Amino acid sequence: MNRLKGHNFIIILLFTALLSLPMAGMAQRDPEPKPKAPSLTRILFIFDASQSMLGRWQSDTKFNYAKRIMSELLDSLSTIKNIELALRLYGHQHQFPPQECNDTKLEVPFGPGNAFKIKNKLRSIEPKGTTPLAYSLEQSAKDFPPCADCRNIVILITDGIEECGGDPCAVSRMLQKNGIFLKPFIIGIGHDFNTAFNCVGTYFDATSERDFRKALNVVISQALNSTTMQVNLLDEAGKPSETDINMTFYNAVSGKIMYNFIHTLNNRGLPDTLVVDPLVTYNIVVHTIPPVEVDTVSLIPGKHTTIGIDAPQGYVQLKMAGSGVAAKGLQCLIHPKGGMDILNVQYFGQTEKYITGEYDLQVLSLPRLSIPSVEVKQSHTTTIEIPEPGIAVIRKYFNGFGSLYLEDKNRLTWIYNLDNNQLQETLYLQPGAYRVIFRPKTSRRALYTIESKFTVDSGKTTDVVLYK
Repeated sequence: MNRLKGHNFIIILLFTALLSLPMAGMAQRDPEPKPKAPSLTRILFIFDASQSMLGRWQSDTKFNYAKRIMSELLDSLSTIKNIELALRLYGHQHQFPPQECNDTKLEVPFGPGNAFKIKNKLRSIEPKGTTPLAYSLEQSAKDFPPCADCRNIVILITDGIEECGGDPCAVSRMLQKNGIFLKPFIIGIGHDFNTAFNCVGTYFDATSERDFRKALNVVISQALNSTTMQVNLLDEAGKPSETDINMTFYNAVSGKIMYNFIHTLNNRGLPDTLVVDPLVTYNIVVHTIPPVEVDTVSLIPGKHTTIGIDAPQGYVQLKMAGSGVAAKGLQCLIHPKGGMDILNVQYFGQTEKYITGEYDLQVLSLPRLSIPSVEVKQSHTTTIEIPEPGIAVIRKYFNGFGSLYLEDKNRLTWIYNLDNNQLQETLYLQPGAYRVIFRPKTSRRALYTIESKFTVDSGKTTDVVLYK
C-alpha cells in the first residue's frame, strides 16, 4: 500500500513538471505589447464661398466643381473609423460690396458620421462675399473642442488670397505654436498662390480641375496615414551601434511631447522602424548623458526616412578599495570639463554610460575629492577607484560647538561641523591628517577651546576623545 502511494506521488510530480514546461517557455518570451489606441483625427475644412468662386473654371464654376469633388471625398471618408469632420465657410453670409471682413462661420461642428451634413450644407450655399482668410483661421481655434489625444488638421480650399488686411501666416504660426492644429494644408484653385500660402502651411497648386481632384486626394492621404523612420545612433566610427536609450520627439512648433521611444536594435543589428505622424516637424532629444539633440526633422509622407545622430558613448565605473562597505550611498557629481553644471549624480558601485569626452568628478566624501579631466572613450570603461575610508569616532564629554578640519602643510581646510547636541559622532573619512577644534557649550571663555589632532588610515577606526 505504501509502495503504491510512493508511485502515485512520483507520477504527480512528473505530471506537474510536464505542465510547467510550456509555462516556463512562455515566461521567457517578450510580452506582446498592447497596441496603442489610434488618436482621433479631426479634419476641419475651411471652404471658400466668396464671390470669386462663382467664376468659370473649365467644366463648371469653381464652387460647383470643388463641392462636387468634395462630396465624392466625403463619401469615402464616411467609411473611415476614428475620424471626425467639420466645415467652416467664409464669404457666404454677406453680399460684396460692401466688404464684410467678419464673414465666416462654423456651419457643421465636429461629430462622428457628419459627412452627410457637410454635403447638405455645401448644396445650400451660394458664394457672395469677400475673403477674410486670416480671420477665418483665427476663428477656427474655437472649432476644436478640448481633446487630450487628437490630431487636429485644417484643410483650406480657396481661389484667392487675403482681402481684409490680415496676416494668415502669422495666425497659422500662432495657432500651431499653441497646439490648436498641425501644419495646415492649403489647396489653391485656379491660380498659383505658392508665394502667399507657403508660410501658412503645406501648399498644393490646383490650376486645373484634374489637379484639384489629385491634390485633395493627396492631402487626405497625408492627413490620415502615418509614415516610417529610423534613427541611427552613431558611434565615433559612424556606425549605428549605440542603442537602448530613450528618445523624445517634440513638436518643433508647439513644443508638445509627441513620442517616447527606447531605441532598439533588432536581431540583425539594425535600428527599429518607428511609425510616426508625417505632418509634424520634430525636435528629437536623445537622453544620453549629456543629452544630444537634432532640430527641425521633417518627414516626407509615405517615404521612409533615416536620420543619423552622433551619440558615441563609453562607461565610467566608480569603485572603492577594500571591502567597499563604506561606499554604500556614496555619491559622485559628474560635471562637464571646466563647467559647473551637474550632468549626473552617480553612486559608487555603479557603472554609467556617458558621451565620449572629458569630465570633472567631485566625490561627495569627507573631505570631498576632486578628480579633473576624466576621459571617456568609445565603448571603453574608465574605472575611478578611491581609497577605502577610515572611521573616526569623536567622543565629547559635553555638548558644544566644534568643527572638523583637514590638516595639510600647516593649512586647515574646513570639512564638517559637529552636531552640538550629540556626545558621540561616527564619521567615514578619507585617509589623512585631521584636527578637531571644540568648545563646550557651558564654557563662556575662548580659553576652554579644545584641539585634538588625529590621523585616519584606510579601513581602520580611530577614537578621538575631547576632554579638558
